[in-house]
Amino acid sequence: MVFITDNKQAEINIGMIGHVDHGKTTLTKALSGVWTDTHSEEIKRGITIRLGYADTVFRKCPNCEEPNCYTSSETCESCEMEAEVLRKVSFVDAPGHETLMATMLSGAALMDGAILVIAANEKCPQPQTREHLMALDIIGVKNIIIAQNKIELVSKDEAIKNHDQIREFTKGTVAENAPVIPISAQHSVNIGLLIQAIEQYIPTPQPKADDGALMHIARSFDTNRPGAAPENLIGGILGGSLVQGTLCVGQDVEILPGLMTKDNLKMVFTPLRTTIVSLSTGAIKLEKAVPGGLLAIGTNLDPSVTKSDSLAGCMVGNPGTLPPVWDSLMLEVHMLERVVGSEDETKVVGIRKGESLMLNIGTGKTIGIVAAPGKVSKLNLKLPICSSVGERVAISRRIGGRWRLVGHGIIKEQ
Repeated sequence: MVFITDNKQAEINIGMIGHVDHGKTTLTKALSGVWTDTHSEEIKRGITIRLGYADTVFRKCPNCEEPNCYTSSETCESCEMEAEVLRKVSFVDAPGHETLMATMLSGAALMDGAILVIAANEKCPQPQTREHLMALDIIGVKNIIIAQNKIELVSKDEAIKNHDQIREFTKGTVAENAPVIPISAQHSVNIGLLIQAIEQYIPTPQPKADDGALMHIARSFDTNRPGAAPENLIGGILGGSLVQGTLCVGQDVEILPGLMTKDNLKMVFTPLRTTIVSLSTGAIKLEKAVPGGLLAIGTNLDPSVTKSDSLAGCMVGNPGTLPPVWDSLMLEVHMLERVVGSEDETKVVGIRKGESLMLNIGTGKTIGIVAAPGKVSKLNLKLPICSSVGERVAISRRIGGRWRLVGHGIIKEQ
């Protein structure tokens, strides 16, 4: 199978979520041709650690019947006729390991829809299957498809039993009416049927290109090789998703909360301003970017400022127009009944004064210390967050040595 892309942005971000080792990265490769685990530690351990990204173009053969007419190839695998372009999509491959839930929540902030991958050869639900689905509900991702993967490893009766478990598990959740597509990502079985479901159930969001520019930063890089000559250095790179407005090469932008430094052991954040020197999506260079897909912004920032994801969680936009930066939050708190993400789903108790909670807001994460608990609680933040009033916040609590999702909050006027 040959995968190609055209010369425009992706129209939509689709998350690939689910329990560890259920086949998310393998399915991303089956759909896009891209293996997203490229970090040395990911290759060594065989799991996704950082957010992975892959673009592809969905196409439809005008000569074949559904669902065999759907493909990611330039030509139809059945009749070799040239396939017609439907739309270009970006996949966000989120880690499934329980210790990496904060990374998954950061990725969820970029998702317009999601594929929940559930292995047919394991009992459903597994802990992070439940936790990831709850995270989508908290973040507000409503368009979901369930991929029942690894059907090649089970009998027909076992697959039906697993399907029934999936249906029982999703009752009363945001995925209650989601289609369940049996697939084998390893052998590319039913991939056309899955693409058909994506086209039907995960629509392209309406762009907000007329509003002020607002972009979530999910990654930041220094792409220079060690020992590069000063005159050959390339400015820092910002990666993420533009949620509204437009960005253009040559445009001046602001980054908030900005660069963290220490002053007498106290952390200080300095807003940054820079000029966009390049825009790209995948290998495609752009002069102007609009909402849709994942972007890389080339800047004239010192690459030491952007290395090792140091600006991940920040916001980019037109100077003077970004949301406020908060050192403390007033949160309308909504706690879950039970802890999700662990085998022992204990009852969730209310938040307590002085306790530390992990807060995920957009692609940012911080620790909030409860100063005044209540229906609307005040939390003092370890790291400041750039965010708007009304935005949803995922709340996690330290339980059994792991951060567990226990509820969500809504930012209120301070």
